[in-house]
Amino acid sequence: MTATNKNNKFTLYIIVAMAAGVAAGFFLNQGFQNKSITMTPDKLLEPFSLAADVFLRLIKMIVAPLVFTTLVVGVAKQGNINSVGRIGGKTMLWFVCGSLVSLILGMILVNFFKPGEGMNIPIPEAHGAVTQTGLNLRDFIYHIFPSSIFESMAKNEILQVVVFSIFFGVAAAGIGEKADIIIKTLDSAAHIILKMTGYIMNFAPVAVFGAMTNVIAKQGLGILGTFSRFIGEFYLGLFLLFGILMLAAYLFIRRRVLTMLRHIKEPALIAFSTSSSEAAFPKLMLELERFGCDEKIVSFVLPLGYSFNLDGSMMYMTFASLFIAQTYSIHLDFGTQISMLLVLMLTSKGVAGIPRASLVVIAGTLATFKIPEAGLALLLGIDPLLDMGRAAMNVVGNSVATVVVSKLENGLKHNVE
Repeated sequence: MTATNKNNKFTLYIIVAMAAGVAAGFFLNQGFQNKSITMTPDKLLEPFSLAADVFLRLIKMIVAPLVFTTLVVGVAKQGNINSVGRIGGKTMLWFVCGSLVSLILGMILVNFFKPGEGMNIPIPEAHGAVTQTGLNLRDFIYHIFPSSIFESMAKNEILQVVVFSIFFGVAAAGIGEKADIIIKTLDSAAHIILKMTGYIMNFAPVAVFGAMTNVIAKQGLGILGTFSRFIGEFYLGLFLLFGILMLAAYLFIRRRVLTMLRHIKEPALIAFSTSSSEAAFPKLMLELERFGCDEKIVSFVLPLGYSFNLDGSMMYMTFASLFIAQTYSIHLDFGTQISMLLVLMLTSKGVAGIPRASLVVIAGTLATFKIPEAGLALLLGIDPLLDMGRAAMNVVGNSVATVVVSKLENGLKHNVE
């Protein structure tokens, strides 16, 4: 079975599980309301919530080791930062700017639309008190640096793991061949954890069924209106982000932006239909070279972009994280939201390219800001629909980045079709 067929089948399973969960939840909700079900909701729904909770625990289990292994290997393979050179500097500057624009757009939209308000989901008792005050600059900077990497990993302090991983990766690159055995070992460990991620994601349909049944049974069908709002507002955000990217491309290549769109249309459709921007990578590389981008620049910028420049996913991370806070009626002031944006900016770089990576990153971010990770269960059912749009936008963002860097390096040829 091809990867495309597997992705399509998995999406179908998710949709079926979501529909079944809505139906089961509606049946139970009606039973609770007309008293035909005498068992208390909490006791009857415990197995359903347990399915979602176990899945979330499995996700949290792999976050820290996944960030550590993938980020160390990624940094070490880049070598000495000074040797990356002119193209690398321009590329990373574009990636940082693109990520910030995506994150800020997501933050603005979720604060404007407030899709989570009105759900009023109670904070799980096991979670304890939620810190609603923002982190000041001193606390934020102090919190970045770990006193013990083992403590940080044990507590899932992802930001501290990121900092340690960057130092470790740069140091490994600095000693050259002596570090090869460590980097190869961590690379193998990263692939093992990625395989684990695939196994864990196989449980997603069960978790979706449990989560949807639990939510609908307690809240009723009215909550679906919030989900439809969330999906519509997120795709509106993707449309706005697409416009910003096209404007940026136009500033550099003018009318050739339309030709670029014709070339990247098919890779974007592949990414959309498979919910995977990686599935479009070979075709995208070929089309960008046909458009006129220098082969050496494409082979450098595009793979790097798949690790550091996922614009659609970045926007979704702030949108979803703040949405979950809103559903629990947790007010996050502007300073806290900016802190969250910076955390997402860093943590997302360590796990890019992993299936459903956004869920992993969001889980770590929610834990950092003491927001119940159980809120992720609200997104499991609709995540495949959102993932399709994210994947397509990731392709568009990386295409624009490659074209712009090619133009800046005088490596964009004309009349190449």
